[in-house]
Amino acid sequence: MKLSVQGQEAYAYTGGKPFDATLPCLVLVHGALHDHSVWTLLARWFAHHGHAVLALDLPGHGRSGGPPLPSVEATADWLLAVLDAAGVADAAVAGHSLGSLIALESAARAPGRITRLVMLATAYPMKVSDALFTAAREQPLKAIQMVNNFSISNSAAKPSYPGPGAWLHGGNQVLMERQVAQARREQGIDLFTHDFQVCDRYTGGLQAAARVQCPVHFILGARDQMASPRASRELGAALRARVVTLPAVGHHLMAEAPDAVLAAMRDALA
Repeated sequence: MKLSVQGQEAYAYTGGKPFDATLPCLVLVHGALHDHSVWTLLARWFAHHGHAVLALDLPGHGRSGGPPLPSVEATADWLLAVLDAAGVADAAVAGHSLGSLIALESAARAPGRITRLVMLATAYPMKVSDALFTAAREQPLKAIQMVNNFSISNSAAKPSYPGPGAWLHGGNQVLMERQVAQARREQGIDLFTHDFQVCDRYTGGLQAAARVQCPVHFILGARDQMASPRASRELGAALRARVVTLPAVGHHLMAEAPDAVLAAMRDALA
């Protein structure tokens, strides 16, 4: 589904069903160097079980046009503009990693409009090491490999999603490399540095939490090396979040534990 948002074309995957703005809406927000495809299972399940789904490509990612936006706050404003463009009065919002901060900020900016907030693999502050930024400048492919290795728990079981024999490390590596190459080709920018700087620079989490009015759920991976569950405790307390921590799972939990994440999402939106 394509929408015109802030003068640019925005893409949202609707889970294989025509979008119906009269149904309860679920917005899914991906993280750094990803696109809507990380949400395929969840998007399809909810679209086929009574929801209108918008699994977004953020600006400058995937099929959405325009340059990537400079901050979590600007992207939250864009997300609310997506709802306007789609004719959606209110929605539940779920975000992964960077997307969780965008979801949080959107719930803070429009507290009467966001009905549920689900934050997956979240942390606050979401700081990024100088070593990773240095690697991105000097050896970009190595930097992507570092993130990929940190994102997927070594103890993760072989997945049945997206299909038997799927290779989590390889698939995620290719997705991130494709996003970086596309941004360099179409926008002339270093998307790796951009996305991780947006994470690193966000300082409004606790102020945003004070403005959120809807129920909040955290879905975390016990072995997450990118966003340790310990780093979410203060924010979770401020949000009075219900926390589900999945054992033996890392940062890319939608792919590592698809059934458990779906169950946790169903509970959060019940």
